[in-house]
Amino acid sequence: MIRVVLPAHLKTLARVSGEVKVEISGEPRIASVIDAIEARYPMLLGTIRDQVTQERRPFVRYFACEEDYSLEPTDTLLPAAVATGAEPFLIVGAMAGG
Repeated sequence: MIRVVLPAHLKTLARVSGEVKVEISGEPRIASVIDAIEARYPMLLGTIRDQVTQERRPFVRYFACEEDYSLEPTDTLLPAAVATGAEPFLIVGAMAGG
């Protein structure tokens, strides 16, 4: 079971509070976690990544074990601590402006 922390606006859209948990078959990769989130919460389709290109939205970032995974290929394996549920996978809404 993978623990996922969503930004506040996506939690509101998905009507959840706190962390969400998704089941992944096989080794957890960035894409498989996002696939599982979108399958469980279809109202989030297109909010984390583009539905056509599957690219991460510009103001969305991914973190695991205090490391930025935002620019990694989506087939990148997530750390063992995320796979075991010891650490969450974080989806963060980035802020812009000055």
